[in-house]
Amino acid sequence: MINITSENVVLVGALLLFVAVMAGKVAYRFGAPALLLFLGVGMLFGLDFISFRSVEMTQFVGMISLCIILFTGGMDTSFQEIRPILGPGVVLATAGVVMTAVVLAGFVWLVAPWMGLEISFPLALLLAATMSSTDSASVFSILRSKKQGLKQHLRPLLELESGSNDPMAYMLTVLLISVLTNSSDGNSGLGMGMGLVYLVVQLVVGAVSGYLIGRLAVWTINKINLVNHSLYSVLLLAFIFFAFAFTDLVKGNGYLAVYLAGLVVGNRKIVQKRPLTVFFDGFTWLMQIVMFLTLGLFVNSDELLRPEVLMLGGAVGVFLILVARPVTVFACLAPFRNFSTKARLYVSWVGLRGAVPILFATYPLMAEIEHAELLFNVVFLSTIISLLVQGTTVSGMANLLGLAFEERESAFSVEMHHEEMKSALTEVEVNEGMLGAGHTLKEITLPENTLVMMVCRDGAYFVPQGKTELQVGDKLLVISDRSEELENTYKDMGIDDVMKLR
Repeated sequence: MINITSENVVLVGALLLFVAVMAGKVAYRFGAPALLLFLGVGMLFGLDFISFRSVEMTQFVGMISLCIILFTGGMDTSFQEIRPILGPGVVLATAGVVMTAVVLAGFVWLVAPWMGLEISFPLALLLAATMSSTDSASVFSILRSKKQGLKQHLRPLLELESGSNDPMAYMLTVLLISVLTNSSDGNSGLGMGMGLVYLVVQLVVGAVSGYLIGRLAVWTINKINLVNHSLYSVLLLAFIFFAFAFTDLVKGNGYLAVYLAGLVVGNRKIVQKRPLTVFFDGFTWLMQIVMFLTLGLFVNSDELLRPEVLMLGGAVGVFLILVARPVTVFACLAPFRNFSTKARLYVSWVGLRGAVPILFATYPLMAEIEHAELLFNVVFLSTIISLLVQGTTVSGMANLLGLAFEERESAFSVEMHHEEMKSALTEVEVNEGMLGAGHTLKEITLPENTLVMMVCRDGAYFVPQGKTELQVGDKLLVISDRSEELENTYKDMGIDDVMKLR
């Protein structure tokens, strides 16, 4: 067993990262969530090679990683895409989290005595609160690796829910820990009352702080004019950690602030946006790997095999998948009539748990709550069950319900990013409607200041002229200063599948 010291931490870290990346490659091939393999690598090394049981370090790594993951999730979320499903997404991320916790807590409280365990309802609610948020990273790593799209705006709905429900789960966890801590002094009522006020304050302050810091980040990045462009990534990292720490200092929810700051930055025009996006995409994967490895190293595998952990963890995992999540989704989406039953079933199935519940389950350990070890191990085992059962069937369930379609890949890999450039770059496929007035390029009616830059035909690329004859199935790279007029022209031609490249 290796004790992590300054002499070997770099070597061990490099070995862990290498094995984790190789495991991720295996996961893609077999359709399993890569993060499950990262967790398994950590458990394997923690079993025989590395001794690591620091709750403080685990929480610190988790906090840093979660800040980066949430910010990048917000940055990658297009407000135009989430606007049609903003209502149901917010309901799932707030009321859905609370409902999941209550339903699951009731089940734990009822079945625990049958297993010889004495678990009070507040403690059962704490266990359920740590597991009440969903994970997006593993779900969309699978969907995107298979180039699989989802109908009925399900992808932006799931992205919005999973990206924004962690703050609510965090606040519930902290609130319940406070209630359980105060109950020992006979102040549970006061703790609950003040906790509810604290919950509202955290939401409001976190939302306002995140929005304002996001706007400040955009303004600073656009005005500072750094000579070394690599420093823009460092500057944005500073804003991420400032958003979390400052918001937490003024009694707001730092995780909510980080997510909203990312949403603001991602939906505003900023200099060096493409390099920043590429940097944070890779950095987020690093943080996910590090967080899952750390959690895998932290868990004691022997404790997971205890009978009470196996029974309660298995029961919680199955109930959460088959009952608590579906009941919550169908209740929360009941007012929204634009989702089919199959869509609701799919959202119910993709209630995938990940690293966040395990991370939140370390907070009771820090607070020395009664049965905290049992709670942590149950959450860990239930998360593994979710990753194994739901994580490996995300793609298959979409196909089974008829909600999946193959995403069209862009034929043109073009990067044209400049703050002062107002032109829109789009890719469309030629159809019969476009060729109604003639087959040559000059006979196609396009708005002024619009140019067909390139044609892709059967994998071959060429620059067209006015006399070039187009064929159905040709892919056109079009640049225009009249984006709204061009969109209307596409609609008149019966072209619905327009890929915006800028």
